[in-house]
Amino acid sequence: MTRQEALLRQEQRERRVQKAEESRELAKGPIDLPFFLLVLLLTGIGLVMLFSASFPRAYYKLNNPTYYLFRQGVFAVMGIAAMLLISRINYQRFRGLAKPLLGLAIVLLVLVLIPGIGQTRNNATRWIGIGELLTFQPSEIAKLAVVLYFADTISKKKDKMRTLRFGVIPYALILGVISLLMLLEPHLSGTVLILGTGAVMMLVGGINGALVTLGIGGAAAVVIGYIKAVTAGVITYGASRIAMWENPWLDAGDKGYQMVQSLLAIGSGGLLGVGLGKSRQKFLYLPEEHNDFIFSIICEELGLIGASIIMLLFAALILRGYWIALHARDRFGSLLVVGATTLVGLQTFLNIGVVTGLLPATGISLPFFSYGGTALSIQLAEMGIVLSVSRQMKPTKAG
Repeated sequence: MTRQEALLRQEQRERRVQKAEESRELAKGPIDLPFFLLVLLLTGIGLVMLFSASFPRAYYKLNNPTYYLFRQGVFAVMGIAAMLLISRINYQRFRGLAKPLLGLAIVLLVLVLIPGIGQTRNNATRWIGIGELLTFQPSEIAKLAVVLYFADTISKKKDKMRTLRFGVIPYALILGVISLLMLLEPHLSGTVLILGTGAVMMLVGGINGALVTLGIGGAAAVVIGYIKAVTAGVITYGASRIAMWENPWLDAGDKGYQMVQSLLAIGSGGLLGVGLGKSRQKFLYLPEEHNDFIFSIICEELGLIGASIIMLLFAALILRGYWIALHARDRFGSLLVVGATTLVGLQTFLNIGVVTGLLPATGISLPFFSYGGTALSIQLAEMGIVLSVSRQMKPTKAG
């Protein structure tokens, strides 16, 4: 090795060390306080509403009014701890988790379909776990895996994202495999959520605008065609859901029962609500009142004003998340925040849409509110990723 080559290598090592030191210093910056407080506020209100919605079922079915609150509270504490821990990690380190986590998610989605491993509830096999002590949905892992993998690979491609070969086909294949596995559970809402988040990340990543228009048009055509086919009797799968979505009062005592009870709860709340803890529908009238349909109880107890305030808090969280994405230091950080924020925003919209009758029933939970400890912990961990990115935001111009 010549003296010149040795000097060049030494210079390269010094540059790497300098970049590493700069990166560590940036990662020590303050987290975005408004986003952090909004997450804590939604989690706190969620625990209060979960207790209010769940204590009748917990009392009559389990003889323990605080059963759901205690379990959710434990996972909330764990999730907040994980959020704070993750927020202190340089988000560039998450690149190394992208491929292994995606592989793990696909393996888990396959395992959950194997009899004896996957747990079935309400005619859907979506859970893996040990009895009722600790269960989780592999789809929750898949959501995070898609965000990490898409953010990592899209951030490296730049102009290549405008090509069909590099910008569309690889991601369409990944989304196709995951969607197929989730539809076999079946888990329609989770499929829509992952497809929607993946599409948004590809759009932000810079894919061709014409392909975006074509994809949206194709998806709309498929949905419209499916609804028409179900209405005409050509397709029978999901026919009852479509029929009950159009008019749940046709079979208010059976297939439309849940939707009818949800609408009754929402209507009973009026403008100001019947009062916190005073819901009538939660006394074993409304199914899944502590889970997918907790927003109905919110509307009944807190009324239109209370429900609107909660929706505004979600809107503020989502807007703040996108603001952090706009001010992220690099492309990878921006895509991470877009993915995590889109997951929360789209899931919130789908849940409220289902509960209010705007969308057909799909079985999707409300972030930070619905019962589900592992789901809550993962959601808070995702918020930790957003906070990690916020530590390295580009300085905004004063004035």
